[in-house]
Amino acid sequence: MGEVDPAFIQAVEHRPKLAIIEAEGIPLIDLSVLSSNESSNPSSTESLVAEIGEACKNWGFFQVINHGVPLEKREKLELASREFFAQSTEEKSKVKRDEVNVLGYYDTERTKNVRDWKEVFDLTVKDPTVIPASHEPDDKELRKLVNRWPEYPSELREAFEEYAKAMEQLSYKLLELISLSLGLPEDRLGGFFDDHTSFIRLNHYPPCPIPHLALGVGRHKDGGALTILAQDDVGGLEVKRKIDGEWIRVKPTPNAYIINVGDIIQVWSNERYESVEHRVMVNSTKERFSMPFFFNPDHNVMVEPLEELTTAQNPAKYKAYNWGKFMADRKRSNFKKLDVENIQICHFRIKLDESS
Repeated sequence: MGEVDPAFIQAVEHRPKLAIIEAEGIPLIDLSVLSSNESSNPSSTESLVAEIGEACKNWGFFQVINHGVPLEKREKLELASREFFAQSTEEKSKVKRDEVNVLGYYDTERTKNVRDWKEVFDLTVKDPTVIPASHEPDDKELRKLVNRWPEYPSELREAFEEYAKAMEQLSYKLLELISLSLGLPEDRLGGFFDDHTSFIRLNHYPPCPIPHLALGVGRHKDGGALTILAQDDVGGLEVKRKIDGEWIRVKPTPNAYIINVGDIIQVWSNERYESVEHRVMVNSTKERFSMPFFFNPDHNVMVEPLEELTTAQNPAKYKAYNWGKFMADRKRSNFKKLDVENIQICHFRIKLDESS
């Protein structure tokens, strides 16, 4: 995977170290009520909705079990993912992403990039996926992102498509529960996802010779609506706890999914729920695999606080922004150094004097 530049080591040795707390941490929620006779019991559903709401409010993260996603579909894609990443760099690069089509394989520069120690393969759920051609507000041009399928393993496409359908179903269930937890009708948010721009990222984190200095993924928040993460038993995900800013290491739970609300939910809820920082640590002896599903709305959706959740006493905290333009800007920054920092939802936050 390449030699480590001594200058890189010297630079990251002086990074401030953040405390880590070993704990299972984030709430574990059982979704079995959704597929049992209890689903018709109002008290059981209300209890589940309350659990979801508390987890979103206090953590921004939670785990789910008995979620209805067949284990064999997950295992089939995990196996195909491992087989893909086990190939030579030359073979993997045949489906490498570029500035025109940002889907495909890429390998982070481990000798210089302090943030990431991994290789990635991005695949869109709706193939093709339509997004704006650029971030410019007046640009009406659209472009289609198309999946790049490798020759090997041949079963990757079928495994991906089966798994993606299961992830869509789980995403809509979670979206309904979150909507109910906000006091909204269960179908209030679903209409934003009719032609959604969701994608799955296959991650491979090779063993790292300097695990105490490097990160698998640097600290960040997710820009979309929901993220549903499948990870192996190696683990490495850490969540920044809201109450005290401590980093909590999430202990892997067999066959569970880790859910986090993204920036869009933060805006829609007018900050009743918040997107929370998280990161991934690497391992010196074990490779790690994960498969996050990023559930994102249609490209033409205007993201803004929902009218039902704003009042004169609690006015909208964000200006409306177009999700497609927001995403186009994020994708563009993968290839071009921008004059300003990568666009964030804080750039749309309304200052107090603007709302008075």
